[in-house]
Amino acid sequence: MIDLFAGCGGVTQGFKNQGFQVLAAVELDPITMQTYRTNHPEVKSYETDIQKISPQQMMIDCGLTRGELTVLSVCAPCQPYSSLNRSQQKDDRTSLVLQMARFVKVLQPQFVLMENIPDLNRGTNQKILQKLVRSLREELRYQMLPPQIVDAVNYGVPQFRRRLILLGSRDQKLPLGIPEATHSDPQEIQQTGKQPWRTIRKAFGELVSFKLATGKQSKHDPLHRAPKHSPLVIARLKQIPPNGGSRSSLPEHLRLKCHRRQVGHADVYGRMDFEKPSNTIRTGFSPSKGRFIHPTANRGITPMEAARIQTFPDSYQFAGTYSEICTQIGNAVPVRLAEVFADYFYKLWLQQIK
Repeated sequence: MIDLFAGCGGVTQGFKNQGFQVLAAVELDPITMQTYRTNHPEVKSYETDIQKISPQQMMIDCGLTRGELTVLSVCAPCQPYSSLNRSQQKDDRTSLVLQMARFVKVLQPQFVLMENIPDLNRGTNQKILQKLVRSLREELRYQMLPPQIVDAVNYGVPQFRRRLILLGSRDQKLPLGIPEATHSDPQEIQQTGKQPWRTIRKAFGELVSFKLATGKQSKHDPLHRAPKHSPLVIARLKQIPPNGGSRSSLPEHLRLKCHRRQVGHADVYGRMDFEKPSNTIRTGFSPSKGRFIHPTANRGITPMEAARIQTFPDSYQFAGTYSEICTQIGNAVPVRLAEVFADYFYKLWLQQIK
């Protein structure tokens, strides 16, 4: 597998867990690449703008021949396509997903995988996605599954995280589809026969202490540090009921002025619930950004807890400051979700060689 836009390595870790050999990874941000290299030192890594990389040279560097690569994974930055991005029309990163076709043309992988946010298939973004699919299908002759929306919670990730998935196969005859969900709403498991959604309690319940996991003390470790709260914020947190409480419980004098007449965005200053999955982990998972207050403690969740929700192993090491680590974790593809697709491609590969 080759991992383009690798981030801190969620996709790479998932594929490695399923037995894949990851040959190369591309990531522009130096701190994020430091995290990647620390955890995956055996992978050939490119810390540069993907537009400056020659796929021909990458193939040589990896000792690959044309068509030998099993999977090419492409998870371009999602911020350019987000409806929350007010400068969306001016963001010069909107065309980055099209780099996928450039690498596919040269490498000719057996399978391609793209993960992004659902907004990529809406509004003006849709034209970019359609251009990519058309190029892969008509010019490069790949069998392309129409873009699908999946929710990571249905695959064992303890958070609601809806993502657009694009799958392709060089073999036109292989049955291509989205892997079957393994988990469902606990109230529906008798009908579905699936496992119940994984909860915050499951994610947090077996946290390995930092000292046990690494042999170091956690006193100055940003991975285990909760966000710093002012006395006023702490006073607010104390008033929010445990396990799912919201800012609606705050007395008038503790409410933010912008919230006093606002009925929307109810998850801001909301608590997580031990018995439910998390909301989508974002790059800024502080109480002021959403439902990111610990279920019972009067604090926001730590980066370590967020990494658990993103299904990273406790031994995973993150480089950078507290803020940089939060950004890496929020941007990552959940390891468990990557495992699901790695297993799926492996099964397709077995069908292909029979």
